[in-house]
Amino acid sequence: MTAPPVTVIVNEGSGSGAPPEADLDGALSRAGLDATVERVRGDEVRAAAERAVHRRRAIVAAGGDGTVSTAAAVAIEHGATFGVIPTGTLNHFARDAGIPLDIEAAVATIAAGHTRLLDAGSVNGRTFVNNVSLGFYPRIVRERELERQRGHGKWPAFGIAIARTWLRYQTVTAHLTVDGAALVRRTPFVFIGNGAYKPEGLDVGQRVSMDGGRLWIYLTPECGRFEMLALSVRALAGMLGSDVKLEVLSTTEMTIETSRRHARLAIDGELATAHTPLRCAIHPGALRTLVPQGG
Repeated sequence: MTAPPVTVIVNEGSGSGAPPEADLDGALSRAGLDATVERVRGDEVRAAAERAVHRRRAIVAAGGDGTVSTAAAVAIEHGATFGVIPTGTLNHFARDAGIPLDIEAAVATIAAGHTRLLDAGSVNGRTFVNNVSLGFYPRIVRERELERQRGHGKWPAFGIAIARTWLRYQTVTAHLTVDGAALVRRTPFVFIGNGAYKPEGLDVGQRVSMDGGRLWIYLTPECGRFEMLALSVRALAGMLGSDVKLEVLSTTEMTIETSRRHARLAIDGELATAHTPLRCAIHPGALRTLVPQGG
């Protein structure tokens, strides 16, 4: 296959930082790609992706999952080809799609030109490529960002955020409509995945599939403060087992209502606020993604 001309959008404020200019330019040159590089900040990613579409170029996101999510939404809206050079902290989308985490190998994947149609989800019309959650995790993200602003490093800020969220432990009463069935759950979190996640073992947090055409919902009813702390620690350590009381549901669309008119969400790791009820849907094969052959 022939690689399309691409615009590489480098988010200089992303995760572990932007890749060195020489490293990226050298990899693009060695791969023989017709590539334009745009170096932007977070709030400029969408505009750069729109420019790539108007120039009839594939969109390549060089950043973390927030950058990937924003650029992917533009690719879906316009039917553009999409690629990733993962330079974030966790790189969930790239890992689950089988895209190499090494810059040289990721660029070679783009140059090979092999695509695969991957699913995307939406919540109240906003695209997500990994997951959306409400409850415990968005509170952690908010506290982590506050601690980062106070000068703490990434992992100290994360530890403080978990501790503070645990001390202020709250649950959410969620009214769910799943496949026409009405459910009510009191839970510390509702997690909606674009694809099925591995619920246990060392690979917890990774997806089994990204083209199954289903949303997967995870929650833990009747989970107390100390159980939630143990669950968080075990999830981070990749040590969840079958004894964890997770309820798992699967659907193509769902709604969530809470007692609040607005819900604080984490969408692909980024904080957002949305009106309730939340309307979530899966969009099968919406994202034409450059991935390794056979990946």
